[in-house]
Amino acid sequence: MVINLYLRTGKHRNPIIHSALPKLRRFSLWSMKKDPDLESALLRNRRWIVNNQIKNIILRRPDQVAPVDFLQKKFKSLDLQGKALNWLKKYPCCFEVYLENDKYYFRLTKRMMSLVEEEESVKDMQEPVFVKRLAKLLMMSSNRRLNLMKLNALKRNFGFPDDYLIRIIPKYPEMFRVFNYSGRRSSMEIELISWDPNLAISAIETIARNQDSEPCFKCLLPSTWVKSWARFHAFNSTPYISPYEDPRGLVEGSNEMEKRIVGLVHELLSLTMWKKMSIIKLGQFTREFCLPEKLNVLLLKHPGIFYVSNKYQIYTVLLREGYNGSQLIEKDPLVVVKDKFGELMQNGLHEYNRRHYSLNLEKKRKKGMISVRQEKTKYRGGEVSEQEDRGGDLGGIMDPEERKRFYRVLFDGTNP
Repeated sequence: MVINLYLRTGKHRNPIIHSALPKLRRFSLWSMKKDPDLESALLRNRRWIVNNQIKNIILRRPDQVAPVDFLQKKFKSLDLQGKALNWLKKYPCCFEVYLENDKYYFRLTKRMMSLVEEEESVKDMQEPVFVKRLAKLLMMSSNRRLNLMKLNALKRNFGFPDDYLIRIIPKYPEMFRVFNYSGRRSSMEIELISWDPNLAISAIETIARNQDSEPCFKCLLPSTWVKSWARFHAFNSTPYISPYEDPRGLVEGSNEMEKRIVGLVHELLSLTMWKKMSIIKLGQFTREFCLPEKLNVLLLKHPGIFYVSNKYQIYTVLLREGYNGSQLIEKDPLVVVKDKFGELMQNGLHEYNRRHYSLNLEKKRKKGMISVRQEKTKYRGGEVSEQEDRGGDLGGIMDPEERKRFYRVLFDGTNP
């Protein structure tokens, strides 16, 4: 197959195609059979990401009100295009837009504020859980320390509040210590002071104890994947190595080290709210967690345990056993609140689409562009073009000639 990719001119290979081969080989490292359910799970989590960021922008403002122009300046950092006003109007259940002194302002609706209060209440109740998660992360690190800037990049994966450094850490001086040897902000670290043996038990070991069995991994693959099952049985037949054990006695590249790394990634994903994590962000902890440089290659060797996706060109690893189809088996209380946020967005978008669908029909009817029969066609709400998703023009939302409907991906419950 590879030979057929070459074009020859006399005795020489075409240099352009030849130079592209390494890229093809690198890309092949990411090949994994698509799982529609788990791809859907990745999509559903994106329902609230941008609007959650906008919500946080408002909450940090005086009186929790912000000019629309202020949001417009931040649009690029939110990976959005177009007009901020158009975007806000698409979510009437989330954001209230009003005109004052010829200038547009926006704030959260009462329903959104109610969810904000509920989220804060859940965070307060979840504080003991956050403390345990943070302690377990530090216990898995090689020197019981983690860089704060790196940890901040993953804090939402584990549900930590944005202000966890001042909300939680000072309350537990017997467990945590924040220090900075060099004086640079990027060098700040958090250290575990006391080791709790009751926390040094992985999710796999907990299940094994409850079932009075030996700790081992689960393989969630179709029975037709014969070769993958055979490799999994060979891997699973060796003793389980806890991610809380000191790895310094293990040889790099050995089967024992691979077993330990798989167990560590499994435990990290078990601690996250959505049982998933960006591989790039995880790779930033190579030194702290003794991970291999080519972590992606190792994860792809275990498709029965992990699922690797490149959705939105972001490589993400999911824990297969955390899902039943596209649904999380166990939902963290914060996930439940965020799901309510997504439903509120969905309702607002539905109202917005129905209103503009009716307006567009009326315009086309007056221009004679639509027949009575077409006018009576049942409305199929919930679909907006990619241009609309990025805050573009409001016109022609339901036009069948528009580009692919991006919100079918983001908001259709049958698909995060």
